[in-house]
Amino acid sequence: MLTNRYHTGTNKSSSPGPSESALESLILKRERLSRRANKNGKRKTDGGEGKKKPGPVAITESARFFYGATYLLDQIGEQLGIAADLKHCFPDRHLKIRSIAYYLILEDNNPLLRFPKWSALHKHPYGENISSQKSSELFASITAEEREQFFRLQGKRRAENEYWAYDITTLSSYSNCLKQVKRGYNKEHDPLAQINLALLFGEQTNLPFYYRKLPGNIPDVKTVKNLVADMNFLADKKVKLVMDRGFYSEANINALFKNHLKFLIATRVNLSYVKAALEKVCEELRTWTNYSQQYEVYATSETITWDYSQKRPYKKDELKGKRRLYLHLYYNSEKATEDERRQNLLLMKLQQELLDGNRKQEHEKLYAKYFEVHSTPVRGTKVKAKQEAIDEAKKNYGYFALISNEIKDPIEALEIYRNKDLVEKAFGNLKERLNLRRTLVSSELSLDGKLFVEFVALIYLSYIKKQMQDHDLFKKYTMQGLLDELEVIECFEQPGCARRLGEMTKQQIELYEKMGINLPSLH
Repeated sequence: MLTNRYHTGTNKSSSPGPSESALESLILKRERLSRRANKNGKRKTDGGEGKKKPGPVAITESARFFYGATYLLDQIGEQLGIAADLKHCFPDRHLKIRSIAYYLILEDNNPLLRFPKWSALHKHPYGENISSQKSSELFASITAEEREQFFRLQGKRRAENEYWAYDITTLSSYSNCLKQVKRGYNKEHDPLAQINLALLFGEQTNLPFYYRKLPGNIPDVKTVKNLVADMNFLADKKVKLVMDRGFYSEANINALFKNHLKFLIATRVNLSYVKAALEKVCEELRTWTNYSQQYEVYATSETITWDYSQKRPYKKDELKGKRRLYLHLYYNSEKATEDERRQNLLLMKLQQELLDGNRKQEHEKLYAKYFEVHSTPVRGTKVKAKQEAIDEAKKNYGYFALISNEIKDPIEALEIYRNKDLVEKAFGNLKERLNLRRTLVSSELSLDGKLFVEFVALIYLSYIKKQMQDHDLFKKYTMQGLLDELEVIECFEQPGCARRLGEMTKQQIELYEKMGINLPSLH
């Protein structure tokens, strides 16, 4: 008689699963099957992934496993070279890494404590249970050298001429013993201390390429120097970067020029050279010939000269020169309205803080810029707005600027820059779906290893998301819904018989095709 196996994860649409005791029996049975397979030479039991003996392994007991979703991930791993690159970098642990990554993807927001139950129900690369202790040991065993080797191998598989979007997010932590957990600016206003995570994403492939963990108190702008160094070490091709204005500084632009990197970066419109260009083309910019119907913006470009400088400590001098830059200028009326609304809210907040005597240190420069404050014992505090300063700020409402040392066309530059939001969406996947919004690990090695496995899972998720977007599947499915639809496909094992595949619906077949995956077959 076949052993029935039912899914027990959260947010699933399948029928109710068996009791806890029944699940424990299933887990024990799978472990018994694994021990028998080990005796037959399938896998060593020393915690590694030893060599298999040639030929198929005999099936000794009847069983059935959920197979459809893990098959999808198997095929994605083959297509993207994830499986091959992990095997090359982690010859004794690659199957464990893939299985944990599969679990993180398919069991949305569930902790690793539930892995044994998931393992008993699913066909997955490692094929055995990975206890909480074993997963912690696995995370701690992953070295920086192994991670970098994986980044290099994956980098070679990326498109030759695509731009890499670079951005940073914050990960809050409950731990006080991790060295890089620091108090810093948290974009989500989480009161906990944090670490920062820098991530590179390909804009054509929509796939992540590289990440780096940073102390939580490091500003974005200070990370570019090390990013450039990492690119020189990891990449063997021409690198192109796209970044938001939080990474802009003269030093960073000079560093990008020095290392011959192509870049597209947003910049503030109140910089002197941007203001000068705006004054020159302001009237011409907002004409019909410069209007983009696709993006609903006015756009134009100016070729400008960058005053390049490079300090040379070994020669104790400074190298100076001229570099060509393309300055792209844009105006959007909706942005102008939003800018004015945001500024009015800020001014009201500043004024109220002054009237209440609740001044904040971080706002002192803004108080001085926009208000005159007079206080007397009789009349109290009087606050008067500096209208000229407010009017000066209004001149920039609706305008924004990009600079590049390669892209000449303003619309092409805007299209590439707007694609950068895929990095922010990737952060959302990493924090929400992969349960990494707040880290719970207590050691540096465990954190580094877990982040790496989460990153591997993110590559798979990013591929699925790209295929769903390309085939307009989000109108009908959530990502979890699509995975659930495929997950219920089963495979069957019986003594003396070849493995068999369960029935598939027309809908499931279409999903595999739209994912760019060949239909599963066990024959």
